[in-house]
Amino acid sequence: MKFSTIRRALVLAGAAGLFSASALAQKPITIIVPYAAGGSADLATRALAQFAAPGVGAPMVVDNRTGGGGVVGWGAAARSAPDGSTLLTVELSYAIAAGLIPTLPFDPQKAFTQVTTAVKVPHVLVVNPAVPAKNVQEFIALAKAQPGKLNYGSGGNGTNTHLAGELFKSTTGVDIVHVPYKGAGAVLTDLMGNQVQALITSVPTALPHIKSGKLRALMVTGAERNAMLPDVPSAKEAGIPKMDIDYWIGIGAPAGTPQATVDKLNKAFNAALAQPEAKKKFAEMGMTVVANTPAQATQLVNSEIQRWTTVIKQAGIKAD
Repeated sequence: MKFSTIRRALVLAGAAGLFSASALAQKPITIIVPYAAGGSADLATRALAQFAAPGVGAPMVVDNRTGGGGVVGWGAAARSAPDGSTLLTVELSYAIAAGLIPTLPFDPQKAFTQVTTAVKVPHVLVVNPAVPAKNVQEFIALAKAQPGKLNYGSGGNGTNTHLAGELFKSTTGVDIVHVPYKGAGAVLTDLMGNQVQALITSVPTALPHIKSGKLRALMVTGAERNAMLPDVPSAKEAGIPKMDIDYWIGIGAPAGTPQATVDKLNKAFNAALAQPEAKKKFAEMGMTVVANTPAQATQLVNSEIQRWTTVIKQAGIKAD
């Protein structure tokens, strides 16, 4: 074979290799959201995917895998190839499930490598305006004066709204009765009708009803006040620092994903979250950007699993 022919063959081979690498880079990345479209986790994931795709260099597809309160989506992601092509939206409910569902088909602390914690949003304690308590301490005093007479609603047994209520009970020593509903909408309807008197839920969920005067906000469950509710004291200010609760949303990858891939994804996601447009978008949803390291994200998930497992055991909560 002539030299020119050999050189031409090598050039063509190199071009083919570059084409293959380029094609691989453009392979879509699927982010599994274990809940239906329209919820906080879904909306946050879609916004994050939109801002992060250019930096990753590949399209990002959100795949809603519903069922089992999250178990179907978590399981599908855990079984995916650890090559960075499939990711999972990890959020507060995942940490709760670790202590609530002993039969999970995977080890919740080992099944995923955490990539980043994207955003967080605090909860808020709200009451019906007919409740004669203008602040948290007055509500605690009222509950202690009438043990078992006040009710708090939740979106269902074992949900974050349920566990937040149980944490409030164990932290303050009040005796208030849990009334589970099927979803936040039903709770809010009965709360505004005074069938239940209190609820601890995410700020975006309660905000419209607080602004309309149909609910009274007593405390934001954070170490600091929330920009959406600047006049409402924080848990620390209310004298209950243990009620520092955030609904957080992050991204995880199947265990075994190469660290270089995890680091690349972390860099891309965090760069996207640092964009002013992204911060504005999330602020409009009532969320604050976190954008931490894989190690910090892992520490958060593990500490939240430990925290809520303790609450579940102390309250004797069982999965439905």
